[in-house]
Amino acid sequence: MEDYPYLIFNLNTSLYGITTMLVEEIFSLPELTPIPEAPPDIVGVVNVRGDILPVMDLNLRFGYESPDYRLSDTVIVLRSEEIRVGLMVNQVIEVRNINGDDITKELSHGRKLGKLDSKKFITGVARSDSDILILIDAEKLLKYVVKQDVDFESAENEDQTNLNADFLKKKRVFCPNATPEERAVFKKRAEALQQSTDTEDVTGLKPLAVIILNEEFFGIDLKLVREFSEIKKVTPVPCAPSHIIGNMNLRGEILTLIDVCGLLNLPLKNINKNNKAMVVQVQDIVAGITVEEVYDVMFLNPQEITTVPTAIHSINDEYLQGAAPYHDKMMSILDLPKILLSGNLTVDQAA
Repeated sequence: MEDYPYLIFNLNTSLYGITTMLVEEIFSLPELTPIPEAPPDIVGVVNVRGDILPVMDLNLRFGYESPDYRLSDTVIVLRSEEIRVGLMVNQVIEVRNINGDDITKELSHGRKLGKLDSKKFITGVARSDSDILILIDAEKLLKYVVKQDVDFESAENEDQTNLNADFLKKKRVFCPNATPEERAVFKKRAEALQQSTDTEDVTGLKPLAVIILNEEFFGIDLKLVREFSEIKKVTPVPCAPSHIIGNMNLRGEILTLIDVCGLLNLPLKNINKNNKAMVVQVQDIVAGITVEEVYDVMFLNPQEITTVPTAIHSINDEYLQGAAPYHDKMMSILDLPKILLSGNLTVDQAA
């Protein structure tokens, strides 16, 4: 069966996956405005460039008690035609390709997960590397939000009885235990989201995978990322430049592994068990870039990309497209086409 890309995120120590086809954008949790008569799992709304976005707490949707919200929490925006909803999760991890053969709807002893109806949103469980991923049916989730909107004033809604009764009696307040400093950050994020310009084209946002190299943030065009893979049995290449780690067999395809730190004048590091290969493709060239982890997945307005600041000119900016603000810091945008097409990836046979 075919491979399908899923956005992987963490919620209460469990890993979930949702199809990337319906992911519109991702941003850090902002201040939300609670709506008294909204369904209990819709914990608030936020103004995103002029559109009111309802945000769902998946903990409440699945019948769990909701923990205190944190600055590190993230909102994944799903869209299908005119339907939009934000899902509050703990952390977005990465995009993975999952083969249909690795997805099952069965539990032990041949028992199935159960008949999926309008209130069941788990479409299956998948094996991915050493992880077990719980897959969410995004289409069904979006349709549910629309149905709840129609039944907005129904106090006898069956779903409400499944949620904590004490919670339903409490006055809705967004993140009541937040410190004044945390509340100021949430508010600042909400203000930034509502800013809009007539020339801004939301559909033109650039999807980026954010990685960390030498304690610095770097963005990689997610459209050029084919998949992520564990690093297994690397064969060194004689006479290769120092940033070429070696070759690896990826399901019969020979993949050259690159440590881009060598191209950026950053210290080279040895591969450890936590490293993964980010498989990227530019034209006919396929290579693996070693990363410790994907820190974030985000959508960036290309208008925010500026020239590389003088403060980070110690990095070889020949292989950077520019820089952009990220969490009150600057993130460098890697120029993957230049790295793969002009990054001295050939072997010097005369060395």
